[in-house]
Amino acid sequence: MNNTQSYKIYINEVRVTLLSSSQLIGLPDRKDVLISAYTGKVKHLLNYIDMCEKSPKISELYIHYGDFQELLKDFNSLFTVNEAAGGFVENDQGKFLFIFRRGFWDLPKGKIEKKETKKEAAIREVIEETGINEVEIIKKLCITHHTFRNRLGTRIIKKSHWYHMKTKNQVLVPQSSEDIEKAIWSEIPDFIKHYKPIYGNIRDVIHAFEQEGTAED
Repeated sequence: MNNTQSYKIYINEVRVTLLSSSQLIGLPDRKDVLISAYTGKVKHLLNYIDMCEKSPKISELYIHYGDFQELLKDFNSLFTVNEAAGGFVENDQGKFLFIFRRGFWDLPKGKIEKKETKKEAAIREVIEETGINEVEIIKKLCITHHTFRNRLGTRIIKKSHWYHMKTKNQVLVPQSSEDIEKAIWSEIPDFIKHYKPIYGNIRDVIHAFEQEGTAED
């Protein structure tokens, strides 16, 4: 699938993909997958967003339209975008850092502050949320998107920039003030097998690392 003609985002752990109608070949054919043509009316998108937010029976939703850029513009008009940065941290024993927060396994990340670069924010958030030090960025892995509502009920898109980082093996100190209950070192296969639930976008970060993918800064 041509990435310039598709956009993936998680809404309440439903993987939603916006795409051009020319990209429909090869989509999954399962009962838990819904494929819908956009009508050109923003209310249509709002209905699907609302459905995903309310205990959906589907795991994937594909919304397609002839004009992909128009579809993406209309979708984004329903949200405010917040940018964040975080790290997929590897220690000198080949294990990776994972955290448990608000009922899901996650990776350390947080909001990019004013006058702060994405890389600076990623390193700061990793240090603050896990207590490690001397962390080094190796490369950028990917960008993920997911939605949430703030305390005022505003719909937010969290656009997260992810970096592969390296550090030495060290004791982890989860930041309880950020609702982090656990921080662990684990090899990837063991983590995938034994630690659940895992956010969909975190699985995407792991996949990007395993594919040795890179993304523009």
